[in-house]
Amino acid sequence: MPALRRRYEPEAFRSSDPLIGDFVRYLEARNISPNSIVAYQRDLEDFGSFLKGFDDHVKPGKRLEPPYPLAPATTAAVAAYVGSLRSSRAYSARSVQRKLSALRTFYKFVKLKGLCASNPALEVEGPKIGRPLPKALKPDEITTLLNTTLAGRTDFQRLRDRAILETLYGTGLLNLNLEDVDLDRREIRVVAGKGNKDRTVLMTTAAADAMRMYLAHRPRTPESAFFVGRGGRRLSQSGIYKIFRVFLAVSGVQAHASPHTMRHSFATHLYENGADLLVIKELLGHESLATTQVYTKVSKQRLLEQFDKAHPRDRS
Repeated sequence: MPALRRRYEPEAFRSSDPLIGDFVRYLEARNISPNSIVAYQRDLEDFGSFLKGFDDHVKPGKRLEPPYPLAPATTAAVAAYVGSLRSSRAYSARSVQRKLSALRTFYKFVKLKGLCASNPALEVEGPKIGRPLPKALKPDEITTLLNTTLAGRTDFQRLRDRAILETLYGTGLLNLNLEDVDLDRREIRVVAGKGNKDRTVLMTTAAADAMRMYLAHRPRTPESAFFVGRGGRRLSQSGIYKIFRVFLAVSGVQAHASPHTMRHSFATHLYENGADLLVIKELLGHESLATTQVYTKVSKQRLLEQFDKAHPRDRS
């Protein structure tokens, strides 16, 4: 009996439209993530179905099958598609903007192939969306999470899971190889990280201690990954997500969070405790200081929440 696919693992998907298939190979050659490639295909099929109906005056909403008339699409057709998405309650402004971005990337590829003279999606405006503030757990929620224990775990699992949580909060990283970790110097070398650049990230003493204790119980395996799972193989992103979600549920912390939330918490708490923005920028691997400055807004929002709770006029 085949294993059931877990809901946090993306479903394998290949479009049967030949042009979309060519685009997928173009994306794969550029090391675009599998999740993003699947999203691109589904967005393009959605647009292709719209186009087919648009050309044949079919009532919107009816799903039409590939192949689609993608190459000769016009700016007017793209604008009509975006307009239909914006008028629908099924799509948020962010979803519409993502679909438009997919079209712009696709038609850049189509233009490179010489199948169209210009990019029909470039001149189409999407909805205006504000950049959401990153979600961060509060320090006491982090403490609760890190102090949570799970029953029925082996020593290896217990120490590994503790090291995973400490590393997430103590470095903002997780996909590590053994040769990139220097516990004596409390440094992690990030190879081809954000912006395809190498950098060095420091770790907390707590993270280094937890990682050292885990390594004493890590099974002997030729696998280069720092964190391994069953059979000594690299622990997948979905496996790490599952571990984190179990700890979050057992801890009783009510906030919605993911492993990436720990990265945001790492940066937010550094800033709240006086770390320089330039230091945080280097630790996170941001290209621009403007990207890092979002954490100043998170801290101001926290300050406002505390003010509202504490001031007598807001408590009455």
